[in-house]
Amino acid sequence: MSDHPVSTQFDPRTFRNAMGHYPTGVAVVTGRAPDGELLAMVVGTFSSVSLDPPLVSFMPMKASKTFKKMQQCSSLCINIFGGEQESEMLSIAQRWQNKLDGIDWYPSPGGDPILRNSIAWIDTTISETIEAGDHWIVLCRVHDLEVTNPVAPLLFFQGGYGSFVGSTMMGRLRHDSLPAIHAAHGADNELETLAESIGCEVIVYAALSEDEFATVYSALGPGVSPEHRFASRVPIVPPIGDTYLFDKPQEVRDRWLAKLGDPPDEVRRNHCRRLEMLNDKGYVISHLPEEGSAAYEQMIEATKEYLKGPLTPFAERTIRELIGSTTVDYTHREITAGERYNVGSIVFPVRDPAGEHTMTLRLAQLPQGVDGATVTDWIAHAQAVVRSIED
Repeated sequence: MSDHPVSTQFDPRTFRNAMGHYPTGVAVVTGRAPDGELLAMVVGTFSSVSLDPPLVSFMPMKASKTFKKMQQCSSLCINIFGGEQESEMLSIAQRWQNKLDGIDWYPSPGGDPILRNSIAWIDTTISETIEAGDHWIVLCRVHDLEVTNPVAPLLFFQGGYGSFVGSTMMGRLRHDSLPAIHAAHGADNELETLAESIGCEVIVYAALSEDEFATVYSALGPGVSPEHRFASRVPIVPPIGDTYLFDKPQEVRDRWLAKLGDPPDEVRRNHCRRLEMLNDKGYVISHLPEEGSAAYEQMIEATKEYLKGPLTPFAERTIRELIGSTTVDYTHREITAGERYNVGSIVFPVRDPAGEHTMTLRLAQLPQGVDGATVTDWIAHAQAVVRSIED
């Protein structure tokens, strides 16, 4: 281990600059003074301390006149701010008095202001105040708390404010996606005919990354509802994305499967089997359970939530769970003439102009209770359209 001389000969600007490279959340501590005055103070030092007993902390400056008044309060409420509350936060920070004028709030169980748009509130009492240089470390006992608006938090970083965007499900635009879009639209007549002749929804997706599909073409057959389709951008979470992953390296496939966390062995085997089927046949089919097309509702809702972005880690996990826990049947079945089928969707990998499988043709909202021979005809027609897109 190399020796590094320790020096305290740095100026405050250097200290602040170094500390500014660590992002912090933003909270507003509120209270009600004994004379009834409403108090509010912005802090960037809020932290969880202990679960047993439940303790949190914040660190106000010793020179804070607001905190001096707060020390006389019987309770305090800590409001965790969301990314859309920057102007609200600045308004509170810049006022000397009447800090909550024009800001919507309601009382906490302890009677202190809960700001209406806050992510969460924590009702506390001061347990201990510890001297720490030019600040106080204020330990607070937690009595009640609730998450009321689970959105991305407001963050302070390098002298500015911003918010959090999850990277694992945030698609990064591929610069080579434009040729795929042109290829799909070059076959628009064939795609329209496919939708009309079957009476279904026809979608062409392009992969923006290994984490996201974007719709580049959409057509609806007669009587098919636009309300029952996925959003225009879709997270690649199993079962979604097998048409993109089937010919990718194993480490890429493993990352895809890992998005489900620790799924049952049967679920993992089904997804791996579908990847094999795509290599063998060039398409895979899903089947509807007894509940019918309602089985897709939670997946549709998940894609709509995904489209809202930016996503918190909790929102990402929720979306993955909604998609991964669908009751749509993705097990492989042979299609036999004379048998009846309730097909949920049929998906086909499509080569882009560079020859890579970055595109997907999806047939959905299909007629139900159809003969296997009809399903086989659908597949043949769709494969002809795939060839048209690829030519």
